[in-house]
Amino acid sequence: MSIKFVAQLIVSFVLASCSLIVAQQPSADTAGQSSSSNGAPPQGQQPEPHKNSDPIKSQQDTNSQTNTSGTSKDRLFYTLPNFLTLENAGQAPPLTTKQKFGVVTRGSFDYVLYPWYGFLSAISQAENSEPGYGQGWEGYGKRFGAAFADGTIENYMTGAILPSLLHQDPRYFQSGKGSFMRRTFYAASRNVVTRTDSGGSQFNYSEVVGGALSAAISTYSYHPKSQFVTTSTPGVLRFIPSDRTLANTAKVWGTQYGYDTITIVVKEFWPDIHRRISHRRKASEPAAINPTPTPQDR
Repeated sequence: MSIKFVAQLIVSFVLASCSLIVAQQPSADTAGQSSSSNGAPPQGQQPEPHKNSDPIKSQQDTNSQTNTSGTSKDRLFYTLPNFLTLENAGQAPPLTTKQKFGVVTRGSFDYVLYPWYGFLSAISQAENSEPGYGQGWEGYGKRFGAAFADGTIENYMTGAILPSLLHQDPRYFQSGKGSFMRRTFYAASRNVVTRTDSGGSQFNYSEVVGGALSAAISTYSYHPKSQFVTTSTPGVLRFIPSDRTLANTAKVWGTQYGYDTITIVVKEFWPDIHRRISHRRKASEPAAINPTPTPQDR
């Protein structure tokens, strides 16, 4: 079991949870429509005042949406940085180069990522992947540094460097319309077709080429070279081949692309899940009780 497999397994589990929650949404909406089809509220309930009549404002308030920088303050499942995901594409101004680098820096060095990279490094240590790193705390430290560098380089390549050079928008704009399969296909296609700074559509060179460049930098720079290590038998050395090959680079790029595709699909449905959780929380809160004053209280 590899590190990337564990990461994909976790995200796949999250995606499955998304699909189950979203699949339940139509039944709830249908129930709400049938109960109010005659224009009157159900018995025992009072008509609720119209709150957030502006749908755009409602979406922004629900998901902690865009601020003046054109990015988000949202977090996937209240934890993972989700600063480049927006719901309202039409109202989002283009990002400047400074803003692109700023939001990528904010997400790449977020406090949540440090324990995540520590978790991945622990798995790598346990399965002794890339034996050239060795074992012990020294080997763990090298693996942690490599995992952190891999993620950071990819973030900058796909979210800041190439988007700035090619004038592409690194943000993901949620669809929010159509069936589950339609939205899933739309989200997955955004790694192939992206939005330009001028509002048009273009092949997503930032993701495809940027991912390939980050995989090449990672593979051919700080990852272990081929080496001989001593064994328990005196005078006997063990040869450890290097992973610095074109085939391994392509494998790393393909894995990163697949992981990014799964993640972007999760981003498509997270606002729906966020609103549903918030709705359930509000429904579970006890209603304020205003007892009628008694004569003694008057």
